[in-house]
Amino acid sequence: MRALYHLTSVLTAIAIANGAWAEDGPAPATEEVADETAVLDTVVIVGDKIGLLEKSNSESVFGMGKSLLETPRSATLVSDLTLERYGIEEVDDLIAIAPGTFTGSYYGVKGSVNARGTLAETYFNGFKRVENRGTYPTLLGAASQVDIVRGPPTPAFGPGKVGGAINIIPKTGRASGDAFIEEVEGAAEVTVGSYGKFNANGQVGIPVTDRGAVYAYVEYENSDSFYRGISPEHLMIQLSGEYDVTDTLTLTMSGQYFDSDGYVQSPGWNRVTQDLIDNQNYITGRNTVVVDTDGNGRITPDEAGGGFVVGYFGFTPAVDPRFQLTEGVGTAKLSPRTIFISDADFSKTTTNTLYFKAEQAIGESSLDFEMFYDSMENQRFVSYGFPADYDAWAAESRVSYNFKTGTEDSFIKSTNKVGFGYRRQDAIKKETYNSGYIALDRRDIIHGATPNDIMDDPFSVEPGNIGVGWDMTVDSSWTDKGLFALSDISVGQYVNLLLGGRYDWYDVNTIDTGALCYCPGNIAFDAGQEELSYSASLSLNLPYGFFPYVTYAETAALEIGQAGDIAPSLVSGNQWISDSELKEGGVKFELLGGTLVGSLSGYEQSRTRLSMFNNVAATVAKGIELEARWLATDNLSFTFAGNSQKTTVKGPDASFLYIPVWATGLDPVDGYGAAYAIYNFAQSPVGQSGDYESKQIPKTVVSLFGSYVSDPYDWGQFGVTAGITSVSETAGKLASPIVLPAYETVNLSAFYAFQDYEVAFNVDNLFDELYFQPVTDTYSDMAVLPGKGTEYRVTFKKKF
Repeated sequence: MRALYHLTSVLTAIAIANGAWAEDGPAPATEEVADETAVLDTVVIVGDKIGLLEKSNSESVFGMGKSLLETPRSATLVSDLTLERYGIEEVDDLIAIAPGTFTGSYYGVKGSVNARGTLAETYFNGFKRVENRGTYPTLLGAASQVDIVRGPPTPAFGPGKVGGAINIIPKTGRASGDAFIEEVEGAAEVTVGSYGKFNANGQVGIPVTDRGAVYAYVEYENSDSFYRGISPEHLMIQLSGEYDVTDTLTLTMSGQYFDSDGYVQSPGWNRVTQDLIDNQNYITGRNTVVVDTDGNGRITPDEAGGGFVVGYFGFTPAVDPRFQLTEGVGTAKLSPRTIFISDADFSKTTTNTLYFKAEQAIGESSLDFEMFYDSMENQRFVSYGFPADYDAWAAESRVSYNFKTGTEDSFIKSTNKVGFGYRRQDAIKKETYNSGYIALDRRDIIHGATPNDIMDDPFSVEPGNIGVGWDMTVDSSWTDKGLFALSDISVGQYVNLLLGGRYDWYDVNTIDTGALCYCPGNIAFDAGQEELSYSASLSLNLPYGFFPYVTYAETAALEIGQAGDIAPSLVSGNQWISDSELKEGGVKFELLGGTLVGSLSGYEQSRTRLSMFNNVAATVAKGIELEARWLATDNLSFTFAGNSQKTTVKGPDASFLYIPVWATGLDPVDGYGAAYAIYNFAQSPVGQSGDYESKQIPKTVVSLFGSYVSDPYDWGQFGVTAGITSVSETAGKLASPIVLPAYETVNLSAFYAFQDYEVAFNVDNLFDELYFQPVTDTYSDMAVLPGKGTEYRVTFKKKF
């Protein structure tokens, strides 16, 4: 908060200087930098060498092709050049440049970004992808731009909860503006680095006469990891094309194929105590009472002698020999590179994504027709006892008409969009954890995996195991038919009103045929419901480059699971659709002749979240966000992203939660072989009975980065980017949780380019700061993921 206060004071002072500048007229461009200076009306923009200034119009924020500065919503647009210079490769890295995007660990796989305390939804060219909380990593190398929207998605993109969304826009054959590339161009890159890092990618754009172009991107990675035992491998192929069939008709197509192996989910460290966090003292020991008698390398139910899950109801559980540590008991220092993993763990994912758009201009209006398809197949196993098998797909079509009212000279004029969309999503989700053969703390991760701490899974079929079926097999299909309308209304020169709304007709059919689902099993549920979502924003275009605004929104969206499915218990309990609300106010600014842009906003939002056993909990979040980008000179630039927030879970929270053995009063040595659970968080003596603050999200996150890029010389060009990110402390959910301390990390990147060659060097966590990320699921008090230590990578690029 102190940093936010100081920067606000600085901006106030700059505004005064900006007013004086405006009175004297824009600063003249010197002859030396004339080639890099663009004049927009009376605003002077110096050379933007790393793509910071968000001057282009964006469909992502409101769906109207409006500039971010003039759009009364909190959002961050990140170009591919900024991604490259800041070393941003995955969605978790966006914390460096977008406020409110701190993301805890979803078992170590960076699938979705967290926005304002909740997981954001991921879009591709404006269409929502199949749910990906941590199934596979969302990569950004094939993106031309990433838009991070905080608040509800635009009604044109479909229904969604208040919180946030990211829209990934693929690379295309557009050169600049509406022009296509005129000759074949592309690049080839190879990246090597610490811990066996190897990544290679190539991209090429090919013009199709002067009316279109195709663009291809291919990326392959086969690396080890900072975390021992994690060896990720992936292949991504992306192809896009645009073609002006006539002067009024444009066709756009994009497709992406992704295949990965080795992005294994891991809880990180188990057997978590405050001493482990503070001093890295780990309690060692293994249980030898439970024996793998058939020698298949895992514990089957007939060998376990009963399940491993023990309920905690306020009294200390009895000692069970199956759960005691009987060998190697002691303490040892634990390295952050050592995490929960075994050779039996795996995760394999394949996705296919297709997009098509036909845009027909009709005078000053246009008619758009779009289609989208996304599929995901994933099989995974985490050896403490969580197997899953997902097979899901979504198909969507959308037609919209864009038109204007009034003329440029009209006192009241508007830009409008109306349309209709239809989406169908099918998912089969198989998971097993209800049968009780699950125990996170059973493994001594310093000693490594043994047959009597690797649980059985349905992927193997043999006598005595659980391969005969899955605990849950949800077969779900839902459709959404929606009408939407948007209007951008200008009143005079200074007042702007944005209105948006959509009306949705939902239908769902779902059944769970699992062997032990703790739900209405083998009963098909059908339901239909209609919902209205709307938003309204008022903004002013004030002198000296200030754009204050207020926004109010109410949305309705589906409560979906990890595969985009809807559980039968939610339909039977009429909890499959939830409402959310946003109140936001702020000011955007463009100062110092357009070289300093940013926004300051405050918000209050209420929404729901879905937890294990399909419990729906309501949350209320309040926060302040500040973002600023300053081109200090033609060569030097700075970015600031900071936020302060508080999220309250509205009680009573009836969630299921695993708790550490010490919370039960049992000596950990007598209980690490089991998993202890509370079935109603609000009613447990170690839980929270009423409203409580969610401490898994830090109250304050601040990132400050600076970049220097030289002028081009005969001998080449170079640049350096460095920055620090500060994160306040976090904690688990329990009434007396373990506290994860605040931390700061420093990242550094540099590049040197000569003619068509470039070499780049990146160092993450330069000073090897030890820090911890909270786990965001039911193991929030049982596990933490140690942050990665110092990592480096070197990239060699050849352009052509």
